[in-house]
Amino acid sequence: MTFALTPLPHGHTLLSLPSPGLRIATFLIASSAMLTGANAQILLRNPAQSGTVSAVVQTEQVRAELLAHAPDGVDAGKTIWVGLQLKHQPHWHTYWKNPGDSGLPTTLRWTLPAGVTAGDIVWPTPQRIAIGSLANFGYEDTLLLPVPLTVGNDFKPSFGGMLEFGLAANWLVCRQECIPQEGNFVLKVPAKGSTAAQGADFEASRRASPQAHAGTAQATVSGETLTVSIRGLPADWIGRALQAFPETPNVVEPVSAPQASDPMAVATAPKPAAQDWNNGVWTGRFVLSAQRESTPTNFPVVLALGTQSLRSVAAISGTWPALPGGAGNAPAGGAIPVAAGAVPSNSAGTGSAMTASLGMALMAALLGGLILNLMPCVLPVLAIKVLAFARHGEHSRASHRAQGLAYTLGVVLSFMALGALMLGLRASGEQLGWGFHLQSPVVLAMLATLFTLLGLNLAGVFEIGSVLPHRVACMQARHPVIDAFLSGVLAVAIASPCTAPFMGASLGYAISLPGYQALGIFAALGLGLALPFLMASWVPAIGNWLPRPGAWMDTMRRFMAFPMLATVVWLVWVLGHLTGVDGAGALLALLLTLSLLVWSLNLDGRSRIVFASISVAVLIGLTGAIGPLVLRMDDTAANPAAAVATPNSPWQAWAPGKVEAELAAGHPVFVDFTAAWCITCQYNKKTTLGSAAVLADMRRHNVTLLRADWTRRDPAITVALEALGRSGVPVYVLHQAGKPPVVFSEILDTQALRSALATL
Repeated sequence: MTFALTPLPHGHTLLSLPSPGLRIATFLIASSAMLTGANAQILLRNPAQSGTVSAVVQTEQVRAELLAHAPDGVDAGKTIWVGLQLKHQPHWHTYWKNPGDSGLPTTLRWTLPAGVTAGDIVWPTPQRIAIGSLANFGYEDTLLLPVPLTVGNDFKPSFGGMLEFGLAANWLVCRQECIPQEGNFVLKVPAKGSTAAQGADFEASRRASPQAHAGTAQATVSGETLTVSIRGLPADWIGRALQAFPETPNVVEPVSAPQASDPMAVATAPKPAAQDWNNGVWTGRFVLSAQRESTPTNFPVVLALGTQSLRSVAAISGTWPALPGGAGNAPAGGAIPVAAGAVPSNSAGTGSAMTASLGMALMAALLGGLILNLMPCVLPVLAIKVLAFARHGEHSRASHRAQGLAYTLGVVLSFMALGALMLGLRASGEQLGWGFHLQSPVVLAMLATLFTLLGLNLAGVFEIGSVLPHRVACMQARHPVIDAFLSGVLAVAIASPCTAPFMGASLGYAISLPGYQALGIFAALGLGLALPFLMASWVPAIGNWLPRPGAWMDTMRRFMAFPMLATVVWLVWVLGHLTGVDGAGALLALLLTLSLLVWSLNLDGRSRIVFASISVAVLIGLTGAIGPLVLRMDDTAANPAAAVATPNSPWQAWAPGKVEAELAAGHPVFVDFTAAWCITCQYNKKTTLGSAAVLADMRRHNVTLLRADWTRRDPAITVALEALGRSGVPVYVLHQAGKPPVVFSEILDTQALRSALATL
């Protein structure tokens, strides 16, 4: 495993205050800016994995190893075989290229030297894994996913005559619960020697992979059924029941074989595809998937009998029915036009679905950023900016305007920097969404430290002039424009946990656009957030509404320490969801010791030396002893699924395929996509979603309530959000069989939700 440090150009820094102070936090947040790039890597690692790169990654569920088979060495024109071997613990499994009703396939991303190219995974034939009424396709026990590497004429071995290559792999391992994991691997193969120790493993994988079928195949779409006919199958297969594994996800329903002892599963499970034989021709009839998103021209399918398997590709004829999203009929293989970036309709609430118009998306982003100023996470920064602005007598009108422009620039550039980082990581294959940095203990700990220093300074515990050289401490007074810029950066840092109406749809649309257009939407969000202060700095009449400077400003400044310290409480609570009680307690101990150090630096004479020395020694000792607890992800900490599925709670934990299973059983489904670090989510949870009237309506209409907790990184939830045209939380969705999902506003309105429920 490896962690890469990627500096963030415009990191979280410092806000402007009505007194010279807090410049020390600039150093802290500059470090946080650099670690934000690292965090984007760190948060993706499985906690059981080590911090070193090797050929083996071991977790509690899987032992993953990168293998190679090059018995004749590595020469130009040759093909060698490499592969990821997964050894599952009993009852755990990973997934095939088509995972079935739920799950995600294993993905491999290679880092290869010049002159070497990688082919596709040669997938072994999967097995059918039934979980309740769901049918999944995957693997248990030991699996090897082989990939051919072709060596070109321009390949040159590295120092020592080696072929060195790397692999970044992601897999989802499941039992009843699912855990996304990943590993970074590096392996060296001697160019002139023989690498054949794993030959038996590659041979076993080859035998387990389907062979190409030499016969003919055809498929016909009629109504909601796809009929496949295959000729030329082995003579000893004729008349026998075959296992069929469609390769393309979400075209036809996976077939399941529920246990006879589970009558509910038998009643609700999709019926197996009918198959029969006629004059040696096998015919299978598949029900089209309710999640179908395309009209393919061919139908690749693997047929298996015992340990034998064949892969056949049938050309599709006929007319496809309308897609579940509501598009009209199209010939098989024809493209059904869909507006670029379109998301499900929103017939309830104010956050209407984005259209293909970039202009409308930019306007919606601007409006969403403007509304973001009213969110509770942004109000403390605005209050402090008002305090600073109230000192209008100390600066000229030109200075005020320059500060307004600098604040706006800080906000816009910070929004664009976070957006660029998210888009860049997504382009590299990571499943990330807005707020991804708050899924990392590193960033949470850095922000908690920053806001502790902010609170102590506002409360008057210390002034920077007493702990830093005078030239540094006076930076604010000499450079008010720089302070305004840093204030804008900080505003984005603490605004990122919030999502305002219109903002979610804008971000969801942005990730589907080319990079420069997507960054334009992030810039529009930032402009909307900065607009009130920009207007106040340029329109004197707005500044005249504010009271004149006076003693009230010092009182207000000290009062503002409490919202800052309340932010620390919230950040530590979120950290506890990732690292457990031990991690949260360790961070509190470190913050307490840091506060003692800051207080001691404000003393005079010998007392300052004594208390500061003790504080530094204790802080260093605690950092070494309990600091790792703050950054260590804990799988047992505040398990979201366990927190949801309590005996007295109407909510169940969301899982891939669960919505479809409930719809198949005739139940409408309401899904709450949430996270502990999302303040808007917590507000909606305590108000609308906690309303007795709303819950009574849910029970009356037999609605299944599912909660998808995104506090920790979860690729399955990220994929589900993308399917709804969103990239962050909160998202609230009402599903009903045969109808497109209804996506509600980020600020969930009780009346809008009850009105939608009344139509069920």
